[in-house]
Amino acid sequence: MISQLAQNGAVKNKFAHCLDNVDGGGIFAIGEVVGPQMNKTKMIAGQSHYKITLKEVHIGDTIVKLETSFFGSIDENAAIIDSGTTLAYLPTTIHEQVIKKITSGKSLEMEKIEGHFSCFKYDKNVDDEFPVIKLLFKDSLVLTVYPHDYLFRFRDDMRCIGWQDGGPKSPDDSEMILLGDLVLSNKLVIYDIENQTIGWAEYNCTSSVKVKNGNTEYSVGYHVVSSASSFTIGGILAFLFILYSFTSLFCIA
Repeated sequence: MISQLAQNGAVKNKFAHCLDNVDGGGIFAIGEVVGPQMNKTKMIAGQSHYKITLKEVHIGDTIVKLETSFFGSIDENAAIIDSGTTLAYLPTTIHEQVIKKITSGKSLEMEKIEGHFSCFKYDKNVDDEFPVIKLLFKDSLVLTVYPHDYLFRFRDDMRCIGWQDGGPKSPDDSEMILLGDLVLSNKLVIYDIENQTIGWAEYNCTSSVKVKNGNTEYSVGYHVVSSASSFTIGGILAFLFILYSFTSLFCIA
């Protein structure tokens, strides 16, 4: 439907989302978002997902350089940006380094919640104790993921690690790095399908964005879809379902 509107000239073949990680709401806009300034990177051509080229991963002061051979020859350095996925998935070798750096030097009693979330009790400010993780993409696009983003609150006294193990790399497996909304929260993410680019910038997702379609300019505001008082996995599922339903209608190619 949206792609048909774009073909008919009713809207620009562009969209944006901004997810708040406190109340589980956010902004979803169709068309050309006016500002803010941001870096953008080209999508990898001929793909069925929104894929961009990843160069490095920084875990605090540790740099994980991604060699071409690590990804194989089919989909070199590919990371999928997927608004329909809640968490973030990394290949085992990178995931192990991330978890080691996150937990190093801390007395954390880890426990499994719901069978697969690695969680621990913590009532302090996570930004004071845990490392910032940066993903560096082609064209100088950087995704900065703060501890309060990737350590989601399960209960008031419980934090869970949002980085998941995507498994080992196989020769035909191109979907080894999958970045969902947990690491994209508090950012305005813009998908420019016309020019095949993706970009983002830090943003107050409880505010609004200006959208321009033709000569018309209007504001799209924040919507709360959950009554949760803190960010939980369940608290954003409704928003992600709506978001995924719309974004899946866009033509990538």
